[in-house]
Amino acid sequence: MSIYNNILVVANIDAEQQPALARAMQIGKKSKSPSKITFFLAIYDFSYEMTSMLSPDERNAMRAGVIHQREQWMNEVAEPYRDDDHIELDIKVVWHNRPYEAIISEVFAKDYELVIKTTRQHDLLESVLFTPTDWHLLRKCPCAVLLVKNHDWPEKGHVVVSVHVGSENEAHLELNHRMVEQAIDLSGRLDAELHLVNSYPITPPNITVELPEFDPTIYTDSVRGHHLKSMKALRQEYGIAEEQTIVEQGLPQDVIPKAVKDLGAGLVVLGTSGRTGLSAVFLGNTAENIIDEINCDVLALKPSGYVSPLDPHGS
Repeated sequence: MSIYNNILVVANIDAEQQPALARAMQIGKKSKSPSKITFFLAIYDFSYEMTSMLSPDERNAMRAGVIHQREQWMNEVAEPYRDDDHIELDIKVVWHNRPYEAIISEVFAKDYELVIKTTRQHDLLESVLFTPTDWHLLRKCPCAVLLVKNHDWPEKGHVVVSVHVGSENEAHLELNHRMVEQAIDLSGRLDAELHLVNSYPITPPNITVELPEFDPTIYTDSVRGHHLKSMKALRQEYGIAEEQTIVEQGLPQDVIPKAVKDLGAGLVVLGTSGRTGLSAVFLGNTAENIIDEINCDVLALKPSGYVSPLDPHGS
């Protein structure tokens, strides 16, 4: 079953190239059912709001004129992509002073399954610089968020899924399955190889002092065995080969970036914090630390039951 068939693409008004739109079309073309892609832009010019010499009608007319100009530009950008009858491509421009709020409002209004946005890349440092809007989307958007770099997807690329197989928490287990299912769907569309990566904790160094009879080797072997067994069960459920799984000792923020680098992965799939309600403004320290250490596209998924602080129907 194809998962991403209703996609919102955020336009980058400051660039000629639109990698987010290109990636959306690449994903949409490989969908098993017709896809809808909306090319979206939120614009705002504070000077128009402060022009006291203009009447409200004149200000509205100026805003409408600016929106129309942007719509023309976006139609020109989208024109080369309108040759696929399998994909319905729409343009939408709104006047809003907070882009992330406009994006999330649109998600709630149209039930998008995926938001795709280009990240800023610093060529000199060869690193990705996430903007405040990026972080707001990662933390507050109710649907999956894909942040892409300004690059073409590599042939036979690799997708890394950061799973948490050692947990017995139902929310973690459910999120593992959602991440794997969506990554399988996305990997098929991008012609990529899927890899499941999991870390397990290092034995606390002070525990042998507190418990002299404690054998850290036996403990470590037991923990590793549990994680390997759990990983085997997860991969077998989805028919994933053993060589496409990695189980390493260490912190996720160390293990995941190393796997991404070693594989030359183009995309990492992360589950974000299970916090809901007002506390959902936090992405989760582990996910944030991983994102800070990687230089590739990021797909962030929320757990079931997540409630965005911007949900118009939330409490």
